[in-house]
Amino acid sequence: MANFKFPDLPYSYDALEPYIDAQTMELHYSKHHKGYFTKFTNAIEGTELENKSLEELFANVSKHPVAVRNHGGGFYNHSLFWEIMSPNGGGEPKGEIADAIKKTYGSFDNFKEQFATAAKGRFGSGWAWLIVNDKKELEICSTPNQDNPLMDVSDCQGQPIFGLDVWEHAYYLKYQNRRPDYIEAFWNVVNWDAVDKYYKAAKK
Repeated sequence: MANFKFPDLPYSYDALEPYIDAQTMELHYSKHHKGYFTKFTNAIEGTELENKSLEELFANVSKHPVAVRNHGGGFYNHSLFWEIMSPNGGGEPKGEIADAIKKTYGSFDNFKEQFATAAKGRFGSGWAWLIVNDKKELEICSTPNQDNPLMDVSDCQGQPIFGLDVWEHAYYLKYQNRRPDYIEAFWNVVNWDAVDKYYKAAKK
């Protein structure tokens, strides 16, 4: 599987304490994420799909086996999720992404409120996203399960630059059924430098 590599976690399991606990991080990364990666690569191995990029696979995911959608999505989504968090994260965004958020949502607080509403409102398992859409504008949306906005099956279409996992496995050990508390804690670990980097790439 030369095309696909399981990413290293950019920090230790306990680095995001107290907001995200070490036990959750270890299970989430080494069991859930690794499981998605393994099942995804098994599903495409030996087929013409193994030479395509994730973006190419997602663009026509409705035509591929369901394992590509579910496990390929889980592989991609979590890879992005780890990158947009940091033990030195939190605070307010700076740079171009800060300007874009202010332009689109009026203020950072308004953005946080709308994003949290999308995350809390996702029924069952899924993700909340900040994307750059085809108009090169910011848009907040959510997807079920391990879908993402690169997939042709998604109601919202665009390049994800920021995502929050709201599957229960992402927070249940620490927050139980208190998803809003987990969402609120998440803002303390957001790596805005990474989000700014993804934003700049997406709007080119």
